Amino acid sequence: MDRLFDHTLLRQRRARALASIAPGSDFLVRRVAEEMAERLSVVERRFDHPVQVHGGLPLTAQMLHATGKTARFTYVDACAVPGIDVGDLTLSDPDHVPVDAGSADLIISPLALHLTNDTPGVLVQLRRALMPDGLMLAATPGAGTLGELRESLLAAESELTGGANARIHPFADIRDYGALLQRAGFALPVTDIDDIVVRYPDMFALLKDLRAMGATSVLTGRSRKPVSRALFLRAAQIYAERFSDPDGRIRASFPVVHLSGWAPHESQQKPLRPGSAKLRLADALKTPEQKLPR
Repeated sequence: MDRLFDHTLLRQRRARALASIAPGSDFLVRRVAEEMAERLSVVERRFDHPVQVHGGLPLTAQMLHATGKTARFTYVDACAVPGIDVGDLTLSDPDHVPVDAGSADLIISPLALHLTNDTPGVLVQLRRALMPDGLMLAATPGAGTLGELRESLLAAESELTGGANARIHPFADIRDYGALLQRAGFALPVTDIDDIVVRYPDMFALLKDLRAMGATSVLTGRSRKPVSRALFLRAAQIYAERFSDPDGRIRASFPVVHLSGWAPHESQQKPLRPGSAKLRLADALKTPEQKLPR
């Protein structure tokens, strides 16, 4: 398996960011946590064996627990995390889910799937870790995330050097995640997207936030050459020219794909067999039936 991401570097950068969490740098995790808590609040179930897998911070688990729908969470993460007791944490890289098969009734994965080298395999592991009729909730940056930054860096580097390096992670499309849920064996899979746009005074303020989140590039194929100041200055100019609002502030896109799926159980709704309908659609709509030309 080709390893797209360097998980050793990810662990180092995540640990450094967690050692001195900058105020406000958890804005994306907080937004995702609030959304996932709202989704769980409408589920008419209580979950007594919940696990958060590679969430980076305990914030999402804490917000879901505050809904009254869950017992206390245990955690899987790549490094020690402030606010998580050592006894509640299992260390693992993002490609592994060290949770016993059929032991969890709720698994959440906030902002982690985009950093896996084997996303289909991770989803299969999440599915196997669930009890029958267990629920998986995940959120991950989708296609278009940091698209403005990607375009600005590529344009600047191409202009200055005649070539360009990949400096922004690739992100999968919502349709890809829907297909992966089905492939992993989840029942009743659902995907939707939360289009988040954050505004900054300039590109350098965005880069500061990304460093504070431990969200800079960990691509194994990244360039090891130091990036010149001229490249960043030109990229910032291009960013302001192409992606600024009338007040001069720039936009940064963070489209977040939300995924949910259940471990199969006989109590769940099943699709009807083709041809088993007892009422024509035309009758239900009270409209004449028209046959399509062949």
